[in-house]
Amino acid sequence: MNANWEKLEKNTGVLKVEVEAEKVAQALDKAFKKVVTKVNVPGFRKGKVPRQMFEAKFGVESLYQDAIDILLPDAYVEAVEQAGIEPIDRPEVDVEQFAKGQSFIFTAKVQVKPEVTLGEYKGLEIEEKDFSVKAEEVEEELKKMQERHAELVVVEEGAAQNGDTTVIDFEGFVDGEAFEGGKAENYSLELGSGSFIPGFEEQIVGMAKDEEKEINVTFPEEYHAENLKGKAAVFKVKLNEIKRKNLPVLDDEFAKDVSEFDTLEEYKKDIESKLAESKKREEEQYRENTVVEKAAANATVEIPDVMIENELNAMLSEFENRLRMQGLTVELYYQFSGQNEQQLREQMMPDAQKRVLNNLVLEAIAKAENIEATEEDLNAELEKLAEAYQRPVDELRSILQANGNLDSLKQDLLIRKTVELLVAESKSVPAVA
Repeated sequence: MNANWEKLEKNTGVLKVEVEAEKVAQALDKAFKKVVTKVNVPGFRKGKVPRQMFEAKFGVESLYQDAIDILLPDAYVEAVEQAGIEPIDRPEVDVEQFAKGQSFIFTAKVQVKPEVTLGEYKGLEIEEKDFSVKAEEVEEELKKMQERHAELVVVEEGAAQNGDTTVIDFEGFVDGEAFEGGKAENYSLELGSGSFIPGFEEQIVGMAKDEEKEINVTFPEEYHAENLKGKAAVFKVKLNEIKRKNLPVLDDEFAKDVSEFDTLEEYKKDIESKLAESKKREEEQYRENTVVEKAAANATVEIPDVMIENELNAMLSEFENRLRMQGLTVELYYQFSGQNEQQLREQMMPDAQKRVLNNLVLEAIAKAENIEATEEDLNAELEKLAEAYQRPVDELRSILQANGNLDSLKQDLLIRKTVELLVAESKSVPAVA
């Protein structure tokens, strides 16, 4: 097979491919075996019509499309490998010649990965930041745990305060008419949680038990229910009960109740240690993000729209998977958020552009530095994954191979090694005052 690549403009070119007549004949044989099982010819059982009689009755041309469908995919893949190009979208194929006894000639107009002109990527400066654990951060974590183990106590006298959990009856009206979903009884609402329409919770503050009140609010313009967007509403509210958090005392007994430690001091040290680990990961992420963004900013590349679109599709799929893991659907998300798919895609667009740019630049750096993800690297990563998922390495490899994800894992390793190089070659500089 012969394959010739001719670049036209930017990232587009034409791949002209000629496949040997021998392979055309083999494809026609396969096409005949497929088609003959579906035709009826008097005097012959289905699938038993001789080839010569079939061609005489229906014409050999009746096999061409099936033969092309059989031959084209593998021929295209082989031609791409032979030409050494990386397509980023489906090709526009034009069949120029296909006939019995002749070679198969076709052209494929292909968009390929754009060329990257690298700028400076070694010795990039990383501004120093303080990632040490502060005493107030330890106290904040301790306070969160204290809040988590607080006991709700019914308040018989006094007014509702921010942070209290109130039990209320309410009914909402727009233009004097009650609306669907605007009524509830004995509803638990934590004041200050921001779970209700802006302005609602603030007007509950100061109410006493058994007090009734009309609360005036305006629905946000981006509210999910079309009939309520931007509308003024009146809620008739009755406060049935006030519950207030009774915080446990921060002492050794508290430490024993919520942790494996005997003293509060030991528990604090454990919190500090965990925060330090988290800060270390945060610092690593900061250094990696900084060098990648700077290397990308120093490079020149024109990104095809189709690459951005493909990345957006992948990001949307990832988002839907995360929602499913939380027991939600994307349709419910659109309803709750007041967004639609187009708005979500527009929101994700800057991140998609950034991802594509960063990956293109990192791939170009890997090529320039002869960085490779070796079989040894892959085996080490598979061993880590096997340990994490409690599965044998060979089984994990087989699953990834079957799903077509083994090459993706190697690509991830390549990118990771490239980022490690950029960090290793970077230099820290004092923060600008």
